[in-house]
Amino acid sequence: MSKRSYRVLAGLSLASTLAAGVAHAQVTNDYPTVARADYVFACMKSNGETREALERCSCSIDVIASLVSYDDYVAAETYLSIGQVAGERGAFFRSSSIAHAATTEIRRAQAEAEIRCF
Repeated sequence: MSKRSYRVLAGLSLASTLAAGVAHAQVTNDYPTVARADYVFACMKSNGETREALERCSCSIDVIASLVSYDDYVAAETYLSIGQVAGERGAFFRSSSIAHAATTEIRRAQAEAEIRCF
């Protein structure tokens, strides 16, 4: 199977998985579909591109979405990303109390997702 076919199949599988949980997701979901898909694709790259990884990664973002608002998720991901910049430019994003609070919240949600889904 080609990589493109695999991606299409993975996308269809993800769509069916998300559709199955739509009633629950509407209650707790303020995450755009593209953000969920980005998370799942990155998670699958780290955990193997298998059906099991798809299910676990989908579960993981659902748990995170139930614990952290989308705005807080974006803020934390921004702090984590920009905090990787070396030197003084990234120092604020690594050491400020605001950045610490935001990243602590997302890390707790990720840890909870790890426990529930993996």
